[in-house]
Amino acid sequence: MTIIRYLLPLLMIAPGCTSAQAPAAPSDLIADGYDSHIELRWTASPTPGVTGYEVYRSENGGTDFLPLKSVSPSVTSLIDWTGDEGDNLNRQYKVRATAPGGMTSNFSPVVLAETHVMSDEELLEMVQRYTFRYFWDYAHPTSGLARERNNGNPQVVTMGGSGFGILSIIVGAERGWVTREEAVNRMIKIVTFLQIADRFHGVFPHWMYGSSGKVFPFSQYDNGGDLVETAFLMQGLLTARRYFDEDTPLESALRNAITGLWEDVEWDWYRKNGSNVLYWHWSPEHQWQINLAIRGFNEAQIIYLLAIASPTHGVPASLYTSGWTGGSYQNLNTYYGYKVYTGPYAGGPLFFAHYSYLGFDPRNKKDQYCNYFVRNRNHALIHQTYCVINPKGHQGYSENCWGLTASDDPGGYAVHDPFPLNDNGTISPTAALASMPYTPDESVKALKHFYRNLGENLWGPYGFYDAFNLNQNWYASSYLAIDQGPIVAMIENYRTGLLWETFMENPEIQPALDAIGFQEDLTGTDEHTLESTGFDVSVFPNPVKSGGVATIEWNVLTTKHLSAMLADMQGKVLHTYFRDRQVQTGVFQEQVPIPALPAGTYLLRVGDGQFQIQKKLSVVTGD
Repeated sequence: MTIIRYLLPLLMIAPGCTSAQAPAAPSDLIADGYDSHIELRWTASPTPGVTGYEVYRSENGGTDFLPLKSVSPSVTSLIDWTGDEGDNLNRQYKVRATAPGGMTSNFSPVVLAETHVMSDEELLEMVQRYTFRYFWDYAHPTSGLARERNNGNPQVVTMGGSGFGILSIIVGAERGWVTREEAVNRMIKIVTFLQIADRFHGVFPHWMYGSSGKVFPFSQYDNGGDLVETAFLMQGLLTARRYFDEDTPLESALRNAITGLWEDVEWDWYRKNGSNVLYWHWSPEHQWQINLAIRGFNEAQIIYLLAIASPTHGVPASLYTSGWTGGSYQNLNTYYGYKVYTGPYAGGPLFFAHYSYLGFDPRNKKDQYCNYFVRNRNHALIHQTYCVINPKGHQGYSENCWGLTASDDPGGYAVHDPFPLNDNGTISPTAALASMPYTPDESVKALKHFYRNLGENLWGPYGFYDAFNLNQNWYASSYLAIDQGPIVAMIENYRTGLLWETFMENPEIQPALDAIGFQEDLTGTDEHTLESTGFDVSVFPNPVKSGGVATIEWNVLTTKHLSAMLADMQGKVLHTYFRDRQVQTGVFQEQVPIPALPAGTYLLRVGDGQFQIQKKLSVVTGD
């Protein structure tokens, strides 16, 4: 018995960490400095039974390392919040592993990092790349699909969020965060899994198990097909089908598999026995029990576009009118000086302006109701103005702290918008950031505020956490796929138009728009007059020579902060002349360079954050 008593303490030590053997040190420690934080990443100790890691730090070249933080054994990264907006802080770090009995490894080699003031483009890149990690690093390991959230059941993947994640993978490949080969391999994993996953007349469920592909019921009667989630997934897949266009065996196979999934969707089945509207759900067990017709305006416009575009199970274009725009669609009210055109009070939550437009490009076109780019821009400006006025007196609301949408909040998950009963003081970063193409100045300012002023609590390993409520000093610890995806996609559409241009190249899309009755609309000005906007702009000579000089003339009634840029006819920004410049009252002129561009028609865009005016500019080449 005496021998057993002496052996028991040794037997309780975790395997690999005996009293005579300390754990191996973590390796490959890397420190990257950003504007207001430094990120550490390392490779885990190979020794089994490690209980955690201790991170030490010294500042400004000092030799005294002090403990910074201890983390669990599953964590191999750490964000050190520095603040001070890139004040060239110099910090050194080292890490060691811990084991039972107080044992520790040797320290890793010391690494150095320094913060620096980041430009707007660097901040946009940083936010996109961090957010992309949610869909790359945190994807379900079996299926490659997007987990619904980071703090829920890790086996549950979401179809709409996976469509958004596919768009993020495209951005990652284009920007070099992953190689094209890695992106193709991930896409092959995703579509291969989708081919064997549960479908209901070709339509995927809202949620499924990421290991088996079996439906995970979203609610009591929602254990079948979800047409809206499937449309968001198809928006991503069709964009991928056009992006991965190389003539290689893998990319060819990928395109063929996506086409098969796309053509299998029985949009016409979801007419519910041939009715003139599409229905959201169908279940083999509960049939049409939920009985939810898809009528606008909400997040679902893409459903009707894809259903009409389908080459195999399409619906008549007339369903756009009888279904999508049927009922209470038009909204002729003005909120804070902005027309909303369609939808509920003040336009509703901002995800209405995002989900259908991650691939579908709303620029320069209109149906019988409106130009949806203009509509969505006004929708975002209504939210921003509402938060400036702040009628309910919520803590923190301002011109740089705005955006209400569906997200987590202190009470759980809820829809937030300017309707008084729906505004409890919760701001969701995705609302302002995914509005970037519509309101670039306001959205960039919000990004800087969220990061530089609130980032110590709001910034994490996958970018901004889902939401915050300063009334209650509450910050989410969650990430949701349906909120993360629009951030990556819409910032990219603002920066390059990549996803808009790629999705629209699918040959089925333009004929569907034509059948619906969409027409070209290049104004983008919301038909404002000098008196209503407070400024006007003209440009000459027009035509102007490529690589030459043009003159912009402003007529300003009251002092404004103006931004001016040159864009192509698809809205892609080619050159920014200035941002947020204060312009005094009066008429004045300024000469500006014209980049070396191919001959064609371009757009001079001038805005004050509230209104935007576009003027066509013809560029010619030669003498």
